[in-house]
Amino acid sequence: MHDIESLFESYKNAVLHRDVEAFISIFDEDLRVFDMWEWEYNGLAPWRNMVGGWFSFVDASEKIVVAFEDIRINAAGEMAVASAFARFSSVSGSGEELRHLYNRFTWVAQKKQGQWKIIHEHTSGPADHKTLKVALQRPAAGS
Repeated sequence: MHDIESLFESYKNAVLHRDVEAFISIFDEDLRVFDMWEWEYNGLAPWRNMVGGWFSFVDASEKIVVAFEDIRINAAGEMAVASAFARFSSVSGSGEELRHLYNRFTWVAQKKQGQWKIIHEHTSGPADHKTLKVALQRPAAGS
């Protein structure tokens, strides 16, 4: 296990607890995000605003659960690239999954003062060439 994997755990826990500051803490001050839902975010202030909006948008009675699948990490020295599929679920108070969607994630991280910080995040989903609709469900293995 590479120590950059701790970023995935921190991300999941921050989302589950809707802790904006814990979420933001894994990102670098000079962050650049190419987001699935917006064109771009530059720096922590707009990213913090987006995260606060996202956490308050989902009904407070629901949990937001993130699961990362097929994590792949390439690291050399103080730089690393990680990619994964992220499954975002809304779960009721009784534990029933209400809905879910997938994003593809790529992170570029840099070790700064002994800590990994994400300096770039890119999220995406494949688009159908004919309809231009984005797929938010991951195909079954082997499809």
